[in-house]
Amino acid sequence: MVGRVRRRAVRRASSPGGPPADPPADPVGGGRAPVTDGEPTGQTAPVTETTGTAVLTGPDADHGRGRPALDLLIWDAPNIDMTLSTVIGARPTAASRPRFDAIAAWFVDAAGDPGAPDAPEVEACVFANIPPVVGSMRGWVEALRGFGYAVFARPKQQPDDDIDQDMLDHIDVRSHSHRLRRLVVFSGDGRNFAEPLEDLARAGTQVVVVAFSEVAGYAIGSELIEFIDIEDVPGAFAAPLDRVRLDALPPDGAWLRPTRSLRDFVSTWSARRNG
Repeated sequence: MVGRVRRRAVRRASSPGGPPADPPADPVGGGRAPVTDGEPTGQTAPVTETTGTAVLTGPDADHGRGRPALDLLIWDAPNIDMTLSTVIGARPTAASRPRFDAIAAWFVDAAGDPGAPDAPEVEACVFANIPPVVGSMRGWVEALRGFGYAVFARPKQQPDDDIDQDMLDHIDVRSHSHRLRRLVVFSGDGRNFAEPLEDLARAGTQVVVVAFSEVAGYAIGSELIEFIDIEDVPGAFAAPLDRVRLDALPPDGAWLRPTRSLRDFVSTWSARRNG
């Protein structure tokens, strides 16, 4: 059987830096990592610009033989921040935000012994929209870099500006430069990720989606994608989140409080109806 050939235009090739030699131990949510001078040492080799590359999938694909193996983590910062607000019904605070140090340790540990002959390279990338007033985001970005994460930062000039295509482009680039052994995507955005992630799973990549179970139905219902609730990642949060998970209810049941005022909702609904 001849594999499918799919052509995808890649707008951007990227080569993020890897972790420094001695990553700091302070979590982003509970402290600030020291800012390092200059760029961190690159962990993954540079990738050249690719346009209109043929992607062979199916049983006849070579699955990247001859290319170095890679475990890749992609973090959709706008989506995780928005869905965190949804599940806890409030604006996240430093205490309720994910701990990137613990998540990095969990991701790297799953890659196995780095001294093994078949050990993959590891790369973690955070994609973020940066508002016109940068504020505290500068320190957040530098802290992430200090923990070993590459950060792709795009200015948010319009309300609908996003970074979804940038994430898909980078995954595509890495699927050409490396044998993508494992892809871990922190995002509940099924509209943009469901189809390409399932395509990669069919081609032989282990695909894991990490998000909140309340908003990640696309991954939970997929037969090709492994799903992990972000709160099940060891140490991902300093304390349990103020949420009630439908997939982990107590035997006697639990109340799920509203995430917005009833009067506020009715006021908004009436304005739209009469507008």
